[in-house]
Amino acid sequence: MGEFEDAWEDEIESEGEAIDGDAGEGEDGMDIDEVMPAIEESEEASPAPKAFIPGTHVLAKDEVLEPDDTVYIMRHSLDVTWSCLSFDVLRDNLGDERQRYPATAYIVAGTQADRANNNELSVYKMSSLHRTQKDGDDSDSDEEDNEDDLDEDPVLESRSVPHNGGVNRVRAQPLPLSFPLPPVSQPYYAATWADTGKVHVWDVRPLIESLDTPGYSMDKARTGKPTFTINSHGRTEGFAMDWASSGGANPSALRLLTGDIHSKIYLTTTTTSGFNALSQPFISHTSSVEDIQWSPSEPTVFASCSADCSIQIWDVRTRGRQSVTGIDTAHESDVNVISWNRSTTYLMLSGGDEGGIKVWDLRSVKKRGAPSDNPSPVATFAWHKAPITSIEWHPTEDSVFVASGADDQVTLWDLGVEQDDEEVSAPMNETEDGDREVPPQLLFIHQGQKDIKEVHWHSQIPGTVISTALDGFNIFKTISV
Repeated sequence: MGEFEDAWEDEIESEGEAIDGDAGEGEDGMDIDEVMPAIEESEEASPAPKAFIPGTHVLAKDEVLEPDDTVYIMRHSLDVTWSCLSFDVLRDNLGDERQRYPATAYIVAGTQADRANNNELSVYKMSSLHRTQKDGDDSDSDEEDNEDDLDEDPVLESRSVPHNGGVNRVRAQPLPLSFPLPPVSQPYYAATWADTGKVHVWDVRPLIESLDTPGYSMDKARTGKPTFTINSHGRTEGFAMDWASSGGANPSALRLLTGDIHSKIYLTTTTTSGFNALSQPFISHTSSVEDIQWSPSEPTVFASCSADCSIQIWDVRTRGRQSVTGIDTAHESDVNVISWNRSTTYLMLSGGDEGGIKVWDLRSVKKRGAPSDNPSPVATFAWHKAPITSIEWHPTEDSVFVASGADDQVTLWDLGVEQDDEEVSAPMNETEDGDREVPPQLLFIHQGQKDIKEVHWHSQIPGTVISTALDGFNIFKTISV
């Protein structure tokens, strides 16, 4: 009989490659899994997240900041096609003192596009602004709160009109607190400081209506071009601008101040026939006018700050258009921004190019000609390490303010907070860990944006802050304010 030939010969393992069959079998010949040594659980707890303190900590390569959403009630980022150097919050008819979510907000902003003819003036509607979801939220929270906490992205809608040149600053017509948004048949003005040297006044009320009313057709004759253009500055551009309203008896009587980089300030008023740009400038500054604020209590008084390091106080009734008083050396470098307290009207904030924030008591500022030294600020904060780009008092809390800096920080402050007794004796600028000291008045640091330019409170949604930067808008509300 011939040798049996295995049809599957190639599949048979050679003796040297054979696996010991007994190695994977138990006594009864059944396969058993290999027993692995027990994994010992580490008793060491994972390190707790540590707050990133600017000026003390430095991000390593490939590290990024992660927001701690447990300290935000609401936080959203919104991207835009072209970054906006400036914006202002618009009044709406959704009510004051709003606490419910999702929230909605309206702003007006101007672009800094790649070419002059690509710029726009835009009205943005931010909606679906839900509460920030927090890990480990109580499952027993109210159903209503859970509905507010839906994990949805915000919605950003806009209506725009072409704007010749980049927009250096935007300011909306002031309306008294609790004053409703004007009906669509009436104008709601916003002014833009263009890098062409022109100041344009626009009626943005139809743009708001178009966002809220499906099918609404805007009248191009009303929105397609400015209502009025101020040519007083020639071709000299500027940044400083502020509106004031006579309020009460005649809310339509508006006044607009504009300051340019050649130290001149011009006043534009309204009459029954329209806008009237006055030709004689205010001329006490010796360098670029950076910011202007009307007095909240005296309708003819305003303040300005300049790259000449000074803050000047003016009265439009003064002959010669010279300031009546001022702080000649308010900062050691350019004074970039100021804010006049709406509630405690003798307090003023200023922010300098050196990063300093100062609080001034205007009662200590004497009139021109009176013998007095340069007044001292009642408080000084040197937290920011780059120029202050924006500063604003809270609309109703007279000790609270917000500031932004070129160091990519938005900071919230409360002057009413004092050091504890045990902190008073501690060395300044140092903590127990040897870190930089955090001033007790500094309530909150918001980070994550690049090149922050401007920040504002939303007066109808208490504690809500909006900021604009190179990478778009942030809108947030913290647990601190």
